[in-house]
Amino acid sequence: MKYVVVLGDGMADWPDPAHDGRTPLEYANIPNMDRIAREGRCGMLATVPEGFEPGSDIANLSVLGYDPVKYYTGRGALEAVSMGVDLGAGDIAYRCNLVCIKDGVMEDFSAGHITSGEGAALLASLAEELADVGLYPGVSYRHLLVAPGGGGAETTPPHDIVGRETAEFLPTGADAELLLRCMEVSRRVFADHPVNARRVAEGKTPATSIWPWSGGAKPALPLFEEKYGRTGGIISAVDLLNGIARCAGMQVITVPGATGYLDTDYEGKARAAVAALAEVDFVYMHVEAPDEAGHLGSWDEKVKAIERLDAVIGIILDEADATIAVLPDHPTPIALKTHTSEPVPFAILGKGTDDVQAYSEKDAKDGSYGLMNALDFLPLLFS
Repeated sequence: MKYVVVLGDGMADWPDPAHDGRTPLEYANIPNMDRIAREGRCGMLATVPEGFEPGSDIANLSVLGYDPVKYYTGRGALEAVSMGVDLGAGDIAYRCNLVCIKDGVMEDFSAGHITSGEGAALLASLAEELADVGLYPGVSYRHLLVAPGGGGAETTPPHDIVGRETAEFLPTGADAELLLRCMEVSRRVFADHPVNARRVAEGKTPATSIWPWSGGAKPALPLFEEKYGRTGGIISAVDLLNGIARCAGMQVITVPGATGYLDTDYEGKARAAVAALAEVDFVYMHVEAPDEAGHLGSWDEKVKAIERLDAVIGIILDEADATIAVLPDHPTPIALKTHTSEPVPFAILGKGTDDVQAYSEKDAKDGSYGLMNALDFLPLLFS
């Protein structure tokens, strides 16, 4: 038996009074997700354990059956694994965003979705001034800072504080002094950098600073195949998900046009998922676009991302002989522009039927699976 999980990051949302009290999932034209719900079975999934922030790291670990209470060390460490950064004993890896802060306010957590080449150039200049840390360029605004012999820090994700004063969210704890110094140096280095001068001249958002967050030591996950008796692969443009894959011994399936943003190659991902079933038993197809739209606070972009994802789910339904599930990892309500921890709707085609006729947050609550813990999701799928 083969299995495909389609994970629309941040796809769940809240009802919007401006759209007849509907959520984006209820508003969007999603015939393929509706078919999975109508011809399959539905339920709600609690993906964020009590006491944890509702991040994609926590939620996706949970959906894949890895208890964050046991295995989570920090998002930065998972991304380091994905980027091939070998963390030594005592190293703490921090996710390092390029951000735009103006007048002390977090204006943009992605520096206008700066290009990977521009980000690498900025980080290279910064590295010349910071010899005591490791700086590793990633994709777009997503980079990595490694503190050798670090002690960790309490930090805040920059996407959680867009439009807010940053002063009250600065790092605290053992590594705070180091991180604050790195941030101060980045402000100086970036201020007159040619990359930023060119972006401003083109009317684009500059990167004014780095923002380190979610640091952790190298994690040790049980291998997916040993845990479930099945081989698996992950399709994602996000280093976090690919880091989880590598830590779990799963295949990292690369799609050239996958960007981790609204312009990602949806069809390329779907066709890669179908093709991968010839080599592995389980494919986890992660699409970041709905989450990015939620962080932007854009109803139209979120609906568009959901509809584009639904369209390519049709390819999987038509071409894959597999049990197919669809779900988000967490809600990213447009009204908040950040994540929340409410349970999310899921639907599985190939495990019987119930009375649910459409895929949405409201409809899935009436599904025959009821409310489940995410740690039980893959055992259910594989049963």
